[in-house]
Amino acid sequence: MMDWLNFLFGVEVAVGGLLSGVMYALVAIGFVLIYKTSGVLNFAQGAMVLFAALTFVSLIERGVPFWLAIVFTLAVMTMLGFAIERSVLRPLTNRSPMVLFMATLGLSYVIEGAAQLIWGTQVHRLDLGISNEPIDFGGIYVSQFDLAAAAIAAAMVAALTLFFRFTRTGLSFRAVADDTFAATAVGLRLNLIRSTVWTAAGFVALVAGLLWGARLGVQFSLSVVVLKALPVLVLGGFDSILGAIVAGLMIGASEKLAEVYLGPYVGGGIESWFAYAVALVVLLVRPSGLFGTKLVERY
Repeated sequence: MMDWLNFLFGVEVAVGGLLSGVMYALVAIGFVLIYKTSGVLNFAQGAMVLFAALTFVSLIERGVPFWLAIVFTLAVMTMLGFAIERSVLRPLTNRSPMVLFMATLGLSYVIEGAAQLIWGTQVHRLDLGISNEPIDFGGIYVSQFDLAAAAIAAAMVAALTLFFRFTRTGLSFRAVADDTFAATAVGLRLNLIRSTVWTAAGFVALVAGLLWGARLGVQFSLSVVVLKALPVLVLGGFDSILGAIVAGLMIGASEKLAEVYLGPYVGGGIESWFAYAVALVVLLVRPSGLFGTKLVERY
């Protein structure tokens, strides 16, 4: 009987970790979209998540209907993504990766500073109308909010997959991701494609901002959620959406299991650093990640 209860407890921990991993993957997908087309590690993605959540919750607090607030926030994030690509990254085309990285790092502080000027620093409560009560699945208790968040994230991933696989713009995006020079040579409009991708990254930031804001509260520490996406990117590969999803699930489940089963032997707190230890091992063994494109260099 005790062995069965321990098994159910382990499954419950793993399921909770998997659902948390979906949230990590959600942020990581925003990174992947930008990196695949421009080779930029967009460190401003966390600030975009924060900006989206603050925009939405401020509208709700002023009595704007839920769906109208969603549409307006999406429009704001679209304009923000377009403005970033047009005013900052386009002039820096063909610069070194370090220059582009520093540009997005600076952007993150600019966006956070603008958010602070507009909305202040107070914490906002965000209620999406989703209960956090657990559901009993044969002795395994799973949060309703986690299930809903996983379903929303899965729907968003499916929508992005259909968009990039079956639309003209999506096919152009894949062409640019595979070979930028060849795509340009056949007449694809690189700047338009990158603007579209930044818009998609703004949409991802909106969904992630709402879900993370509902879980943690809308506060400036929300932008630090970007740090949870980095081990996911390292494990899955910086240019693979599938890798971001699989790695997010792996990181989420493994860190929860490690906290429960290994934490007592190392003094606890293992969940805060376990993912980074995994990422370090992956970097040493397979620098391109599990699903990332391997670079082939000739000397």
